Amino acid sequence: MNARPQDKVWLILSLWFILGRPLAAGAAQTSDLWGQSGEKWTPQSRLPDFSFAGYHCGETPLPALAPGVSVKDFGAKGDGAADDTQSFLDALAKAKAGAIEIPAGRYKITRILEITRPGLVLRGAGSERTFLFFPKPLNDIQPKWSATTEGRRTSDYSWAGGMVWFRGIQRGQALATVTAGAKRGDTSLKVSSTNQFKPGQRIQIFLTDAADKSLTAELYSGDPGNTAKMSRVRVSLVAKVTSVEAGEVHFDHPLRWEVRLAWQPRISAFDPSVTESGVENLCFEFPNTPYLGHFTEVGYNAVAINNAADCWVRDVRILNCDSGFFPGGHFCTIQGVVFESARPTERERGATGHHGINFEGDDNLFRDFDFRTKFMHDITVDHHCSGNVCAHGRGVDICFDHHKDAPYENLFTDIDLGLGTRPWQCGGGADLGKNTAARATFWNIRARQPLSYPPSAFGPPSMNLVGVRTDAPGVKQLTGQWFEAIPPQALSPQDLHAAQLARRLAGQ
Repeated sequence: MNARPQDKVWLILSLWFILGRPLAAGAAQTSDLWGQSGEKWTPQSRLPDFSFAGYHCGETPLPALAPGVSVKDFGAKGDGAADDTQSFLDALAKAKAGAIEIPAGRYKITRILEITRPGLVLRGAGSERTFLFFPKPLNDIQPKWSATTEGRRTSDYSWAGGMVWFRGIQRGQALATVTAGAKRGDTSLKVSSTNQFKPGQRIQIFLTDAADKSLTAELYSGDPGNTAKMSRVRVSLVAKVTSVEAGEVHFDHPLRWEVRLAWQPRISAFDPSVTESGVENLCFEFPNTPYLGHFTEVGYNAVAINNAADCWVRDVRILNCDSGFFPGGHFCTIQGVVFESARPTERERGATGHHGINFEGDDNLFRDFDFRTKFMHDITVDHHCSGNVCAHGRGVDICFDHHKDAPYENLFTDIDLGLGTRPWQCGGGADLGKNTAARATFWNIRARQPLSYPPSAFGPPSMNLVGVRTDAPGVKQLTGQWFEAIPPQALSPQDLHAAQLARRLAGQ
């Protein structure tokens, strides 16, 4: 879907409003990586381009759908006692597209609600009025036992799956192989044939690591740590074709990595089967049972997204969950989320669940969030995901869990951590590399106590820390550490993602 001019004007004005909100008293300070409006930045610099994250790359607002069918038309009661599962399943099966309305009430659901077609939206009457109550965990509904990397028996739903599950397939056909190398930041590739490319088309560029793990080293900017147990890495980038010429295709998104022929570069069409679907204006409720700790989770999980694009979750509350979100798609937006829990906590970290959100896809946007409870891992990036943005949120004591296996070029911006006792607390199995790979970026990070630079095992020196509350001296090395000690309240812009998106849209 191409953005209408009026949509782009609306977005630019909205972003200018965000960027222009008043700073605390004192002169504004800008970063040497960005400047006031991006004049110091290039796509080849150590600061990535995060502007493509979210629904339609941020180029159109989330849609407002016309009223649709109601689950009560299919027999749902919403009284908290009757099992309304079949009514929801019937509505999802029979509605061709559009909104499926869920009026105020408490709906008991005992099976997984799968969204397997485009254009379906589950819409409640508000997160304080429409409750979806899930009394049974995923592992009781569809048992799926597994084990941790250390061999501990646990449910697969400890780290995957949702009671509402966007389940698509990737239908993209191979288009061409890449015939020449390219540099990070480039926006064109030479290809074996241009016959199947056309402007406006979305493509997916793939790389597969060689036996020498040279791509893994590239992702970690030469400092991977112990990678003995890492499987062969496969990464991709989705971009939109801008023009085609003899033997070469041009696209909008700068490459996130160098391209070498040894990494088998190839291009396919990007064509997921689930798009333009969403969940909004409701509350996910799970039983108030004690949380017993790490890897005891059996799947009280809210939403999972697999092989989907341009989907969304907005204006929802989540009560008493094991995990909130597992976004494994592309260009999805999760916005306006409140996490709450009355569960008795486990002893190790005082947590009430496992993952608040765990990214495994690329270019997704998580913004306007409020963690009113603690998870073992509040915000997780995992499995060489990239381009994801977490913006404008707060919590009681948030941790940035980088879960090893080369997550790279993810952004955390305009976030209040709360207490700030555990910002760099991470999980992930042994010998899977450092927690984060190259160019993880932390911009305007606030906390009640000063924060220090992450330990060396967290990631390589190519990370970017700008405007993080600290008492430590700053370090600015273009090819080494970048710890720009600007007081967060003085940093301009406050939200790097919003600034980069406004700059790109204004350029269009």
